[in-house]
Amino acid sequence: MSIIASRLSRIKPSPTIAVTNKARELKAAGRDVIGLGAGEPDFDTPDNIKAAAIKAIESGDTKYTAVDGTPALKKAICAKFERENGLKYTPEQITVGVGGKQVLYNALMATLNQGDEVIIPAPYWVSYPDMVELAEGTPVFVSCPAEQGFKLQPADLEKAITPKTKWLILNSPSNPSGAAYTRAEMKALTDVLLKHPHVWVMTDDMYEHLLYDGLEFVTPAQVEPSLYDRTLTVNGVSKSYAMTGWRIGYAGGPKDLIKAIGVIQSQSTSNPTSIAQAAAVEALNGPQDFIKERGEVFRERRDLVVSMLNQATGISCPKPEGAFYVYPSCAGTIGKTTPDGKVIETDEDFVTYLLESEGVAVVQGSAFGLAPHFRISYATSTEALEEACKRIQRACGNLR
Repeated sequence: MSIIASRLSRIKPSPTIAVTNKARELKAAGRDVIGLGAGEPDFDTPDNIKAAAIKAIESGDTKYTAVDGTPALKKAICAKFERENGLKYTPEQITVGVGGKQVLYNALMATLNQGDEVIIPAPYWVSYPDMVELAEGTPVFVSCPAEQGFKLQPADLEKAITPKTKWLILNSPSNPSGAAYTRAEMKALTDVLLKHPHVWVMTDDMYEHLLYDGLEFVTPAQVEPSLYDRTLTVNGVSKSYAMTGWRIGYAGGPKDLIKAIGVIQSQSTSNPTSIAQAAAVEALNGPQDFIKERGEVFRERRDLVVSMLNQATGISCPKPEGAFYVYPSCAGTIGKTTPDGKVIETDEDFVTYLLESEGVAVVQGSAFGLAPHFRISYATSTEALEEACKRIQRACGNLR
């Protein structure tokens, strides 16, 4: 008899981590590999944030903190929500977790009963469905193809809602597609939610500051204040502040929900690292000008990648509005044959071919619930992106 719990059979290991690990292994074996799988800014954490962490260590700020965040960090988060999103929260309405992923996981564990449904627009971040399954909920996928700009349509949301629906998870700008909702598009979705008072909305705003071409960032409770009492607004410092390894995520929401999330956290990790919390206070309260400068670099990289991929035979790459991903279609390569005689039947076959023939590591679209696509993270150097796109062009040109 196996020692492993049956609930584990419901979940899959993260495909993005798998691709990154595979690329690392090949590099270690001496292969020339360009890894475009990880969603991690290549910029370093700003010096003022590092200095705040060093100061915390030197001043002995190395003990346990309150389970769900220090008073100083909660205060900084309240100020951020009011300043940037027009949302007023008190510290009792704030939770801080070990990364945004833990906050989402805690919220689902704290609220889902067996059979409760969670609407997840596809393509989706790979972890959403598995977290819902672990909490014994049922993921309900709504396809959002490229023709819709990878965005959830109000009529499709309406159709997906049942008496069992507990949450809608909304991620804008999106991982993996980079799609971002305009104020009007978000309002159209919140109008649907107003008709269904039993449905809550969990927003994943992790890429808030990575928006291009003058698009304004909006989050549901900001666009429709009537949803404030049934919205969990989730964010973190990972992407905007290049702090992925520091593992600090946070959320604002109704007190009862925040308290329940704290109960889950109290019996799993307890508090996030005290030093990382001190750094996050500085990130949120300190200078913000570098975010715009780095965003400009990301925009240039986006334009380069979109242009070069659209010159590859069989690839079609829409221009994303935000985040640091592109989500091209590889439909034009399906059915073609590689130089060594293998037929490309799926997007997984295509990404395997890219890795084996050209040493370019990307993630297949099927991992994000919408095929045949693949995801490229352009959070890496311009030189590496240019070389990777040349290799993709060459690989596509070699298909027959």
